[in-house]
Amino acid sequence: MTQRNATAIGFTAVLMWALLALFTIGSAPVPPFLLNALTFGIGGTLGLIWTLRNGLDRLRGISWRVYAFGIIGLFGYHALYFTAFRIAPSAETGLMAYLWPLFIVLFASFLPGERLRPMVLIGAVIAFAGAALIVLGRDSGGAATPLGLFLGFLCAITWAGYSTLSRRLGDVPTESVTVFCLGTAALSALVHPMVEETVWPTGAIGWLSILALGIGPVGAAFFTWDIGMKKGDIQLLGVASYAAPLLSTLALVIAGISPASWTILGAAILITGGAALAARAGTSAGD
Repeated sequence: MTQRNATAIGFTAVLMWALLALFTIGSAPVPPFLLNALTFGIGGTLGLIWTLRNGLDRLRGISWRVYAFGIIGLFGYHALYFTAFRIAPSAETGLMAYLWPLFIVLFASFLPGERLRPMVLIGAVIAFAGAALIVLGRDSGGAATPLGLFLGFLCAITWAGYSTLSRRLGDVPTESVTVFCLGTAALSALVHPMVEETVWPTGAIGWLSILALGIGPVGAAFFTWDIGMKKGDIQLLGVASYAAPLLSTLALVIAGISPASWTILGAAILITGGAALAARAGTSAGD
């Protein structure tokens, strides 16, 4: 697989994550950890079916440390994210959590064979400004707190760390993500009754939204992201990830949930410009 193809496959994760908000709204009033358990359970089950094409032996030779790393990464990110917004459901918290693409660009420079490309970093900052317009423009109705902001920051560090360290596991087959998902589902099911009440989906839309989440944004997305992180242009994918909040907002506009605005246009220009700058830098560097 070429780096270009792997990067394209990795970007499909960003496209799927763009539907996360839409499907999550549709799954209401299911609480976060129960939603995690259901959707990761679906994603892990589908991953298991996919793994069977080459046999489950693909999963047996992998160190328990790799599985622990993946489960901690996926579960830890979502636990920190949900806790941050439970404590401080504010736009500022969301902005802190969305530092992860910028951190991926920075962290990737420490990987073997990688270096910090200045124009990619500039592109990441420009794209972050576009994402900031989207996130800060949302009326969350909550107030920021130091603890909430700190947890949002840890959330970004966790996902960026998981993503970039996946590069060091390049020899580990992507089928391992199956166990990551199933482990995350199990931990979420364990935590759920401790911190929240059980509320099941209401109606067909609720169940279909959960199924869609498990198939895409909380399922296949983690498998394609793994391919992109291990074999693609990791810095370019980091910058391109800022398209997720923009595309997510556009999906809500198309669905009639959110109104169109000039803010969206401004964010689109910044994010597209930042990504184009990063892509140009990657091409000129011969990547």
